[in-house]
Amino acid sequence: MSRVTAEPPASVSGWAPLRRPVFRALWLAQFVANTGTWMQTVGAQWLMGDLGGGALATALVQAATTLPVFLLVVPAGALGDILDRRRLLLAGEALMCAGAAGITATTAAGRTTPTLLLGMTAVMGVGQALSVPSFQAIQPELVSRSEVPQAAVLNGANVNVARAVGPAVGGLLIAATGPAATFAFNTASFVGVLAVLYRWKRPPDHRPLGAEHVVAATRAGARYILNAPRFATVLMRSALFMIFASGLWALLPVVARGPLELGAGGYGVLLGCIGIGAVAGAFVVGRLRAAIGANALVNGSMVVYGLSMFVIGAAQRPGPVLPALVAAGGAWIGVQSTLNATAQTLLPAWTRALAYFQLVFMGGQTLGAIGWGVLAGVAGLRAAFVIPGCALLLVAAVTTRILRLPRTSLDLSRTLVWPEPAPGPDSDSGAGPVLVEVQWRVPQSNAEAFVAAMRHVSSSRKRTGATLWGLFRDVSEPSLYVETFTVATWHEHLRQHLERGTVWDRELEAAARALTMDGTEPTVRHFIWANAVPPAPDQ
Repeated sequence: MSRVTAEPPASVSGWAPLRRPVFRALWLAQFVANTGTWMQTVGAQWLMGDLGGGALATALVQAATTLPVFLLVVPAGALGDILDRRRLLLAGEALMCAGAAGITATTAAGRTTPTLLLGMTAVMGVGQALSVPSFQAIQPELVSRSEVPQAAVLNGANVNVARAVGPAVGGLLIAATGPAATFAFNTASFVGVLAVLYRWKRPPDHRPLGAEHVVAATRAGARYILNAPRFATVLMRSALFMIFASGLWALLPVVARGPLELGAGGYGVLLGCIGIGAVAGAFVVGRLRAAIGANALVNGSMVVYGLSMFVIGAAQRPGPVLPALVAAGGAWIGVQSTLNATAQTLLPAWTRALAYFQLVFMGGQTLGAIGWGVLAGVAGLRAAFVIPGCALLLVAAVTTRILRLPRTSLDLSRTLVWPEPAPGPDSDSGAGPVLVEVQWRVPQSNAEAFVAAMRHVSSSRKRTGATLWGLFRDVSEPSLYVETFTVATWHEHLRQHLERGTVWDRELEAAARALTMDGTEPTVRHFIWANAVPPAPDQ
């Protein structure tokens, strides 16, 4: 049914994706842009403090970045399929560049207010929302599927090396010339990404039926998740981590200004420590995952991150905070790279469900930033670090036995599971709903195994567009089984046939076919709701 390979093949080098020219060029350009982004982060959070903002206002800088992504990432994922992912990436990067230019101009002119700072940060968040799902979705186009986990680790390392460099440089620039310089660097940092994307000759998608409508594409992604328990597990694990882990990112500048009594340069060093830990973690995370497995790696990283938050919240001087931040950075990359790589290998190319991974990721950061910012204002900074730190320890203990990450690697490459249905309404027709009836002949000796196999077929049908699935047995002819399911429209059903089938789906159905009577093929009939099309004229 599926190949069980808990980890990528040992022969695939961790540096293999960098042999791909487009991936390498985009990776290098992204490093410059990520460095600029972290410089912008230091500048924006520090500027909010200079403008008189307290713990909640500082935490809202992170919320202003993540909230637009939380609200827009799912429709943006659908737009990436409809409008072409490369073009959507270009639009998103251009919008982030424009937002950075705007905050540069107002800050240089001395006219930035807390509201304006949050507003321009939110504009950049909208650009990020347009870019994130498409950037993740194009990774299998830039590298082979066996290299996707390595690409995820390299992309994570890219962000975290930039996290080590960007804050330190940003802190020095703020101390020397003010936050406007960090915003200006960030504005220029998008040029390389725009140039690589503009020159990339992306192969056209094979879409026999054209692009889907945004609403239909969004609905298809949600339906896939509801019938993909493996992917749902990854989403739940991500949510449980992000809600509690996000407080560190949102409140670290408040810790720097408050208990640690550091300036902008010192805050840059704190963030740089996280980046150093993440870089170090990126070099060992692959080996650790191979040695102890994905579940143990994620749970262990949660424990380390939780203990780090406890230390940071309790410390009154930089000494113990610096190594705790290094450990937190390594733990962060351990969790995020593993969950990200797992999510990408569990989804076929046609689905937009990967946007829901970012929805959970950014939603957790948004809720956490606001929630822990409020708690810091009410109960103090120590409580806002110690409570989520303890919660992460509890989550790690509970998920040791439940919500375990899947260990199977599925072949999700596109293939035809069924031939195109008999001529019916035009393929552009929205007529429906459609009722599909499949008759199976099964010997009594295989009845129990067949019903069990069809439960997996049911999930396959629902992932690709079916609703109201059922399996019935003829009371007068026990060897006859009738499978029925409905699809919203004829056009949607054609997508099931021509665009959404995978090798895994074909294997699931082959398992059911192997249990039928020798030499019998299932009989398929299609029905359309009588009021959807006019009746045929009498002959």
